[in-house]
Amino acid sequence: MELFISEEPFLLELGGILPGITIAYHTYGKLDNKKNNVVWICHALTANSDPMQWWPSLLVDHTAINSDKDFIICANILGSCYGTTGPLSLDPRTGKPYYDNFPVITIRDMVKAHRLLAKHIGISKIHLLVGGSMGGYQVLEWCVEEPEFIDMVFVITTSAKETAWGIAIHTAQRLAIETDETFGQHREDAGKKGLVVARAIGMLTYRNYLTYSKMQTDKETSKTDDFKASSYIQYQGNKLANRFNAYSYWLLTKAMDSFNLARGRNTDLASLLHTIKQRILIIGITSDILCPILEQKFLAENIPGATFIEIDSDYGHDGFLVEGGLIASSLATWLNEKDK
Repeated sequence: MELFISEEPFLLELGGILPGITIAYHTYGKLDNKKNNVVWICHALTANSDPMQWWPSLLVDHTAINSDKDFIICANILGSCYGTTGPLSLDPRTGKPYYDNFPVITIRDMVKAHRLLAKHIGISKIHLLVGGSMGGYQVLEWCVEEPEFIDMVFVITTSAKETAWGIAIHTAQRLAIETDETFGQHREDAGKKGLVVARAIGMLTYRNYLTYSKMQTDKETSKTDDFKASSYIQYQGNKLANRFNAYSYWLLTKAMDSFNLARGRNTDLASLLHTIKQRILIIGITSDILCPILEQKFLAENIPGATFIEIDSDYGHDGFLVEGGLIASSLATWLNEKDK
């Protein structure tokens, strides 16, 4: 992991100011002489800047993205707890962590930080910009902000704005965190029990009825407690709470809620999507109940020349991480079509 430290004031979209920011990032491969062989990956809600950890199936076999020829980069998003400035970072004005004093941020602020890092590295153009779920929000925002800077785009299980369904889920998750009486205390583990519940709520949307029926149904018919599905949910909740932070989770879900590509741009969403000129691949997962496939179809119907692919998977929203082989194959085919 590398760190870029900017000591310049960082102005946030909604009026806050950070005295400076640190951005954590990972790179694979080498930047070529023209500095345009860049594959930039934008990560989702609780991921970090190392896609080899959470998306290895897309990267390791070199089917679509190849570190022998591509310069692969992923930056940890603003507000996270994996190295980039966020609630656990020290506020240089007080010498203490921000915790709940960290200002409200948006997807546009995250993209602004990405752009700052790209300038620091000296990137002249992004060859392929990639993102799934919340990462797709960053990708679409960047496409609108810097259309000439990005050649091609690949997004999966994402949408052009946060849906009412998504906002409702995030609100329930934040309510769970806020119910934890430790949330608001200035300590790193504040809200940890609430974060367990928030993740449990999320796990109901990342998969679906069919996945739980297939993988979490008890074969023993005499059980009255300690069910497999219950253990799975508790395990996943504790797993996240042990590696992530409640203040970051609360903050980042708020940033997702405010995402609307057309916000403040004096146009409707469909008209704005029609202005996106990059060659774009859009993939949806048939069983995704968090960001249903109709959201990706809306993107494809309104972005000129978009290629849309449905992947039939039982894994719901998590399919964008689980079905790496299918995704890499689809992406490779689409990329090869450009070279013909």
